[in-house]
Amino acid sequence: MSVYLDFEEPIKALEEQIEQTKEIGASTEVDMTDKIAELQERLKEKTKEIFSNLTPWQRVQLSRHPDRPYTLAYINAITNGKFQELHGDRSVKDDKAMIGGFGLMDGQTVMFIGQQKGINTKMRQYRNFGMPNPEGYRKALRLMKLAEKFNKPIVTFIDTPGAFPGLEAEERGQGEAIARNIYEMMRLKVPVICVIIGEGASGGALGIGVGDKVVMLENTWYSVISPESCSSILWRSWNFKEQAAEALKLTSTDMQKNGLVDDVINEPLNGAHRNQEEMFDIVKDKIKGYLKELSEINPEQRINDRIEKFNRMGVWS
Repeated sequence: MSVYLDFEEPIKALEEQIEQTKEIGASTEVDMTDKIAELQERLKEKTKEIFSNLTPWQRVQLSRHPDRPYTLAYINAITNGKFQELHGDRSVKDDKAMIGGFGLMDGQTVMFIGQQKGINTKMRQYRNFGMPNPEGYRKALRLMKLAEKFNKPIVTFIDTPGAFPGLEAEERGQGEAIARNIYEMMRLKVPVICVIIGEGASGGALGIGVGDKVVMLENTWYSVISPESCSSILWRSWNFKEQAAEALKLTSTDMQKNGLVDDVINEPLNGAHRNQEEMFDIVKDKIKGYLKELSEINPEQRINDRIEKFNRMGVWS
């Protein structure tokens, strides 16, 4: 059963109306074709109206929608299931919140890496709610170095509320692991594409977020802090999360405008959570386009461009 957010209620009401009209037509054998067509047109208009006027907080809500596809869904769709997951950081353990491995995309081998959230309560606990520990980032780096060794491009999918903030994570060097990844990703000789598919929070996202192309899906967010945490620091309450979301300029439009991401990938009219298959096709086509563009650039030039791009961020005169 689909989950509807509060601002999606008018869409839900119209969809229910369409279903009821279809049932009436089937049970009474009355031709309801015109009525159904009229309702479907109203549904399309209402959907367009709602999704073209979303507030930053509503986009944050959409990025966390339980029906929104997660990293493994994208990987399996893009590779048609031809994906070999690789495990472990060769030091502590295998972090289930960070997944990665080689996949075959239309005959091309690509290293896919990303944070994975769970699809139900048990899986969320198993995946630590998509919050990696240091070993997760060290696993990611090991796989990136493996991809570089075999000259295979890297695609990362970012979807995390942040790196795990537990005491044991800090004891094992959470900050160092993320910093090391940022440092090493700057110098990778192979093309690197980073796609934000949901939440892009803090260092947890940056740990796999340095690339030649850093792109966001339309209804995602990317920021140093979540709106709730920002609200609790500034106003000592979570009640101001909507104002915080507005002030943080965390939407894909804001990020592109400020030169912090290279591209925004448009979602289907009613969002990725309502039309997953179309979203998978769009993302796959975009990745193939980026890889084609990047493969034509000399590796040394790619590295220089990557460093230069990140050096320009946050500088003003």
